[in-house]
Amino acid sequence: MVGDKGYDANHLRHFLAARGTVAVIPSTTTRKVAIPHDAARYKLRDVIERTFCRIKDFRGIATRYDKTARNFLAAVCLVSAITYWA
Repeated sequence: MVGDKGYDANHLRHFLAARGTVAVIPSTTTRKVAIPHDAARYKLRDVIERTFCRIKDFRGIATRYDKTARNFLAAVCLVSAITYWA
């Protein structure tokens, strides 16, 4: 799981470790002993955030205009294809 410093909590790290998930979360500055993280994987988080921001540029997606989950998923897929193409 890739997260920002806001997700740096011991209980979350223990929960993820129990599930076998690798936590890529940088430590907050208030931690006495910093927990190491994979910086290369953390940099890829930017790509994911930019993708979500681009998808939310479409008003119907940002406001969840569609009534049913099926139509909303179809709209997200359509917008994703458009943004990937452009």
